Amino acid sequence: MASVVAGARRRALRDGDRQIDTAHLLHSLMETDPEVRAAFDGAPQVARVLGYLVQRSIGYGLRWQGSVEDSGALPLLAQPGWSPAAVTAMEGALARAGARGDARVGGTDLLAALAGDPECRAVEVLDHAGVDAGELAARLVEAPPSRQVSQG
Repeated sequence: MASVVAGARRRALRDGDRQIDTAHLLHSLMETDPEVRAAFDGAPQVARVLGYLVQRSIGYGLRWQGSVEDSGALPLLAQPGWSPAAVTAMEGALARAGARGDARVGGTDLLAALAGDPECRAVEVLDHAGVDAGELAARLVEAPPSRQVSQG
C-alpha cells in the first residue's frame, strides 16, 4: 500500500493539487496492482478507466484542481495533504482488511472503499468511464483479495 500512497502523492504534486484525493488513489491503484485491474470487467473497461485518469492528469475531463474533495462522509477537517474522502477510503480499506483478520491492506480493499463512496471523485471517474461503481463495490465485498475475478 505504501507504493500506492507514494504514487498518489507524486500524482497530486505533479497535478498541482494540495491534497491526495480519491482519484489520485484510484489512478495509483490501477497502475500498480494487478488484482485491482482484475476486479474490473475485462481489459476494455480497465483501458477506459486508465484512459480517463490519464486525460484528467494532463488537464482534460473533470477539473478539481484547487478544490477540496468532500464526499460528505466526514466533516471538512482532513489530515494535512489528504482530502476527507481519501482519509475515509483509507480507513475503510483498513477496516475491511481487519474484518478478515489481516493487518495488511490490499489494493482491492482500497478499491472497495473507493467504489463504495458514491460521492467521491474516484466514483465520478468510474462513472465517466462507464463502470458501475455500486456493482464493482458489491463484487469486491463478496470476494476476498486474491480470489477476485472479473466477470468479463
